[in-house]
Amino acid sequence: MSATDLGQGIGAGDIDPLALTQTYLDAIDAHPMTPRIYARVTHARALAEAKAAAERAKSGFRLSPLDGVPISWKDLFDTAGTATEAGSALLKDRIPDQDAEVLQTATRLGLVCLGKTHMSELAFSGLGYNPITASSPCVNDEDAISGGSSSGAAASVAYGLAAAAIGSDTGGSVRIPAAWNDLVGLKTTSGRVSLKGVVPLCARFDTVGPLCRSVQDTAHVLAALEGGDAPDLAGADLSGMRFAILKTLAFDDIEGAPRSAFHSAVQRFQAAGANVESIEFPQITAALGLAGPLFTGEAYGTWKHVIEANPELMYAEILKRFRGGRDVLASDFVAHWQTLDQYRAEYLEATAGYDAVILPSSPIMPPNLDRLRTDDDYYVSRNILALRNTRIGNMLGLCSLTLPTGVPSTGVMLMADPFQEERLLRIGAAAELALA
Repeated sequence: MSATDLGQGIGAGDIDPLALTQTYLDAIDAHPMTPRIYARVTHARALAEAKAAAERAKSGFRLSPLDGVPISWKDLFDTAGTATEAGSALLKDRIPDQDAEVLQTATRLGLVCLGKTHMSELAFSGLGYNPITASSPCVNDEDAISGGSSSGAAASVAYGLAAAAIGSDTGGSVRIPAAWNDLVGLKTTSGRVSLKGVVPLCARFDTVGPLCRSVQDTAHVLAALEGGDAPDLAGADLSGMRFAILKTLAFDDIEGAPRSAFHSAVQRFQAAGANVESIEFPQITAALGLAGPLFTGEAYGTWKHVIEANPELMYAEILKRFRGGRDVLASDFVAHWQTLDQYRAEYLEATAGYDAVILPSSPIMPPNLDRLRTDDDYYVSRNILALRNTRIGNMLGLCSLTLPTGVPSTGVMLMADPFQEERLLRIGAAAELALA
């Protein structure tokens, strides 16, 4: 059942939140993949929150549509009294004294915290390969990785070990694992959802977002993170919608399955009444060229002292990525941001006539885990390609939604203007119906 269905069942009196949470905890405890998915399971907290939700349901005073629904949290959201290590030995046994603000908000609305999920080290990889802690499996191929950096978040939902999950997206870290595990993933606009109490990577790019089974679930979970109301998705329809296929870079080196799945999705959108045309935006090439200095400059500036105190504790490829920011000049960093802001304005002007810009969520399929372990060049090349399309939305400051195409481990991505998440979710709900 979806998170929304579970919430409705609780509201109707057909589902007991305490029994529901115990069912999830039992499944987590019994599942052979749990050590690769959950970093820590918060049994006592989950049961206490579920008991309170059950009492509210009985008295008719539920706090939200998802009151009593159990979800997982990526291991970079602070949890009071429970270790939050962001997939890194550098933060081993780091125990916050209070919850992250988004976790506080979700808890006040009755969502049940099942535990913390594994992730790429300090969130600096789109693959989910983490030899320091654990590498979560892809639900469609357990010899492959799940995608990152919200790797365990996606796996927890895909394997039925959480009703929904909360992750973060700096360059694709919600959308890549969502796409590879046939889920819906939302990258919110930078600055929309609170980052207070979230272990940072690049604060100017970091965003919080849900990984769910449906667009409706995504809308409800986003509302729970913000303490607001979910948009009404009823009657969503693609008729008359204008979509632009972004051709620049998005189809370079694309593998066969993602390409054919995307084209099939486009045909279904057109059959549902959408008008689709192709566009180029050449500035994207230059914009993505700024990702290296902007991402690594901010990441290394944030973590320099912690990293250089114990660099031997890090996975070598992640350490190398962070150290790529050592030589980024402050003057270049400022100039690059000014240039990127100009590209962002030009993009919004070029796409103003479209309801959404669409492209394949990832140009590649989930990489093989054993090969990642033994072939550093393969790791680097796969990581760059995995994040190439999703990073467009991060660099241009957009909100973005990935939907499963029906072809395993492939997604179609919709991008909309900043702070247009409600509108994007309504478009996504209509696209989801067309894909079904």
